[in-house]
Amino acid sequence: MHLAETQLVTPGRRTQSAVSAAPEPPAQWHRVLTLLADVSLFIGTRSVWTTAASHRLGVAAVISVCYASILACGVLALVVRRTRSLARVDLCVLLTAATLALCAWSMTHNGGDEAVLTAQAARELVVGHAVYGQPWPWLFTHGVAVTPTVTGGYDFTYGYPPLAPLLTTPLLWLGHAGTPATAMTTGALVIAAVVTWRMLPVPWRSAATMLFLGFGFLPSYARLGYPAILALALLVPVVVRWPRIGQGGRLGAPGIARAVCLGAACAAQQLPWFLAPFLLAGIYAVRRGELGGRAAAAVLLRVAGVAAAVWLLVNTYFIVHEPGTWLGGIALPLTQGAVLHGQGLVGVSLYLTDGSDRVDWYGHASLLLAAALLALFVLFVRRLGPAATVLPWCAFYLATRSQDGYYLMMTPLWLAAAVTAPPAEFADAWQPRPRALRGPRRRPVRAAVALLVLTPALVSAVWAVTGAPPLRMRVTAVRRVSATAVSLLSLRVTNTDDSALTPHFTLTTGQGMNKYWSIVRGPAALPAHATADYELRPPNGRFVVPRPGVRIRLRAFTPAPQTLSSTDVRLTKSG
Repeated sequence: MHLAETQLVTPGRRTQSAVSAAPEPPAQWHRVLTLLADVSLFIGTRSVWTTAASHRLGVAAVISVCYASILACGVLALVVRRTRSLARVDLCVLLTAATLALCAWSMTHNGGDEAVLTAQAARELVVGHAVYGQPWPWLFTHGVAVTPTVTGGYDFTYGYPPLAPLLTTPLLWLGHAGTPATAMTTGALVIAAVVTWRMLPVPWRSAATMLFLGFGFLPSYARLGYPAILALALLVPVVVRWPRIGQGGRLGAPGIARAVCLGAACAAQQLPWFLAPFLLAGIYAVRRGELGGRAAAAVLLRVAGVAAAVWLLVNTYFIVHEPGTWLGGIALPLTQGAVLHGQGLVGVSLYLTDGSDRVDWYGHASLLLAAALLALFVLFVRRLGPAATVLPWCAFYLATRSQDGYYLMMTPLWLAAAVTAPPAEFADAWQPRPRALRGPRRRPVRAAVALLVLTPALVSAVWAVTGAPPLRMRVTAVRRVSATAVSLLSLRVTNTDDSALTPHFTLTTGQGMNKYWSIVRGPAALPAHATADYELRPPNGRFVVPRPGVRIRLRAFTPAPQTLSSTDVRLTKSG
């Protein structure tokens, strides 16, 4: 009887209870995500290894070990049987990615214009000199890019909030040029990757590794010393689960920490200024749906107050010692009058047409679109809430400086919000609902309201794009110093505008802007409807004619009003 009641277990066969106790295998999509993060580490790694193998054998050896780690993680991602084991593979991929990012920094760390300006600002700060409004033209040598302005000059001053130089000062011992600044931004990127990895749910962690350290694009911006990378690192704790800030009417230590990070991010770079209104509006809407208007307003005021206090604390020294130049410095990207550049709508006037006499309207369209998107976000927060970290950057597509860096440097925030702020978080959020939006025909009415809100921005954009170039330019003579180099260009220029214009000329090949050519002969200001002859001399005394097939554009920028006139120029190699 006892033997009959005993359950026999044969070798190779598990009982039902044993099967139910076995750990669940990881989801296949989790394996694929880990594998994609692992594969993304291959991008750009060979070029770093090739450079290191020639004169930094230690770095090359470390990269070779990272290659072995990538291969091993690729195998393990597909064969491990437990979710916990796959989480350990995720950690190994993260550590490998961080190691590769540091190896790449050790090989390329002098940085670009952002880095040399930040490092110089830190050096001036240490010795007690003014940071803002001080031109440092000697920094822009040896291939460091400059920012041309429509006034015919270049901006050599520091134009960001002061947190990046403050954090760079302890690293000045690392070297000259922009090395201290690139060390700070690369360190911030690695820390941000680790923090995001830790804060996300386990299956999604490899997505953070992929976006922060894979593909190579964010580490390359960090090695250039962009302060936006520091701002990104500070925004990560703010964005993860951001609709829960102030839940129950209490901030608590986590909520206060997030408000501190928001204020610090706004003190690091200007891009968070555009994101902050969306986050604050979203917090108010979610809390009002939960707690009511008065309690939600109290939460909003506490978050905004802590963030503003931190921002003010970081800026206090500069407000006291150089108030005028400090204000002009932190507003510089909005006021400097940099020439058109980027991958957005300005490409129409730069490359598809011969320019526009309404360049200012690109900036107007961008600001109007930012305001319109914020208004739509408030009106339809239940639908648009999950896109709060993406919407602000749409406005930059219409800006005069619409570089893709404005979008891609903040893409990890898109991921953090997508994973931790899904639509369910906004299901009960408060939305202002005038009577017109609550009627039986509310769907077409809401569509009409959205179109109406967006119309000013769209009209401004169309107005900018359809502008005509105010200057007609024709090359009349070319002087050469050799068969392949031009030393002087003679033009006949006609001003078709109703106001006098002050043109500044340059020749470009491809995208971007070359340095301005100096005017040897010709009026500084060309009267309305007048024609004049100009002689232009290239920077460094010569312009090397490119190979056949390269498009050469003669461009003329004017500052007041801001205009762009362009024409194709045919320059061939003589002899």
